[in-house]
Amino acid sequence: MIKSLSIINFALIKELELAPTTGLNVITGETGAGKSIMLGALGLLMGNRADSKVLWDVSKKCQIEGHFEISAYHLQHFFETSELDYESETIIRREISPNGKSRAFINDTPVNLEVLKIFALKLMDIHSQHESLNLENPKYQLEVLDQFSLNTQQLQTYKEAFEIYQQRKKTYEALVIWHHSSKKDQDYERHNLLELEEARLDDIDLELLEQNLSAMQHAEEIKLKLSQTMQILDEEDFSLIKQLELLNTLMVSISNLSNKFTGVQKRISSSLIELKDVFEALLEEREEIEFDPQKIEELNEQRSLIYRLQQKHELHSMKDLIDLRDQLSKKLTEIDHLDEKLTTSKEKMNLALDQVMTIGTELSKLRQKAAFNFEREITDIIHEIGIENGRVKIELEVIEPNKNGINKCSILFSANKGVVPKALKNIASGGELSRLVFAIKYLIADKIALPTLIFDEIDTGVSGEIAIKMTKMMKAMAKNHQVISISHLPQFAAGGEAHFFVYKDHSADKSVTKIKELTTEERIEAIAQMISGAHPTESAFKSARELLSLPR
Repeated sequence: MIKSLSIINFALIKELELAPTTGLNVITGETGAGKSIMLGALGLLMGNRADSKVLWDVSKKCQIEGHFEISAYHLQHFFETSELDYESETIIRREISPNGKSRAFINDTPVNLEVLKIFALKLMDIHSQHESLNLENPKYQLEVLDQFSLNTQQLQTYKEAFEIYQQRKKTYEALVIWHHSSKKDQDYERHNLLELEEARLDDIDLELLEQNLSAMQHAEEIKLKLSQTMQILDEEDFSLIKQLELLNTLMVSISNLSNKFTGVQKRISSSLIELKDVFEALLEEREEIEFDPQKIEELNEQRSLIYRLQQKHELHSMKDLIDLRDQLSKKLTEIDHLDEKLTTSKEKMNLALDQVMTIGTELSKLRQKAAFNFEREITDIIHEIGIENGRVKIELEVIEPNKNGINKCSILFSANKGVVPKALKNIASGGELSRLVFAIKYLIADKIALPTLIFDEIDTGVSGEIAIKMTKMMKAMAKNHQVISISHLPQFAAGGEAHFFVYKDHSADKSVTKIKELTTEERIEAIAQMISGAHPTESAFKSARELLSLPR
């Protein structure tokens, strides 16, 4: 429920504070004084969009702040899932800067408007002319019936089943699209896979292949130069190895005379051993080198195949080709099993649809049963509030399943005797529609855990005894809900536990809207003025006291 409301720099309001009671609160005032402006401010707290045109002073920001007591409404899960700090007294704030930028906060944490709307709808229900139009919406009518019939658990079970069906349907439809496109492309992809598999990519080291091919292509030149190298090393009288052996012998002799040269001798000896190893290695390599035109052709073909595959698939390495081959192999294996997957997926989708229809049919039966009771009870209520020959009928049509069930709901209405109930948009006047909305709110008030109900001139088109009856109904609702009613009728004004008066203050250069809670004597005067005008008669004062059940 609303503990306090603060409005700063909004429309005609420079600064305003309102602290409604827990029961029935009535707001009255002169036409144009700004009663509905407060509804506009509450609309901002409910996530409605706004711009800088709403600023009273265009050089300053607008701020609307509401303090709500929410401890009794089990909203902790919402705070957890929205990553917000839970407080039993929660603060909602909207700010609109002079440049039109809007920000929203829940307990000082910034939130987007969608989160704000979801949360605010758990706290407040505002009836306005706009909501009367909502009543003509079949989706809204179905929500009303479900609230009346307390089908919350059954509806939730249905929605969970429908969500599973939607997911499985989406999976199946994706498989169908994939199957269609895959069938067109798979012959080409199979050809590419075969090409890659025949290339035996795992057996090829492209760098080594290049080295071997280069060696074979220059075999004669390499062999000739190796022979020249080996002659220099050990196949001539003055070869390097022979000279080094002689050098080593000399150094051994010197080392025997002076160990100072032992280190040098060992280095020469080590070099001699290394040079002999080099000679043996080159000898082995020379024996293995041969010019093999057939082998050269094979390696050339292998290399050309690799380069052609890389160019064809716009790839740059052997690893890329291997990855492509593995991906194609996996994809084609999946395609080979796609018919089986399609069958399985379709079976799962149909099973989910069967479950949706089973739960939806049970929900539909509950709605049909509730519709009969709703018609009877709502008709009784509208008779009480002045539509004596009114009649309400609900038609439930079975349709294709959607997230709300398998029903389309139509609330039909007739205000006159002998007239068949028809769609609301075709028959109900504004006043009748407003009272029908009120009757629905009254009927389902005890079935919904909604802290605050707000009515904007729900008394349109009523007066006298009917207004008193509607006031009593509001008082009944106020036992379990905080009710705020903006009204222009004295009967409503007298019924409130608290009476707030909205007025314009013209004392400054610019008119501003203000509000004050009336004392008992002020209420008598305000109600008397509502009865007979700005200068109420003694009779009007008497009527005001009677409405307030006060002694003379």
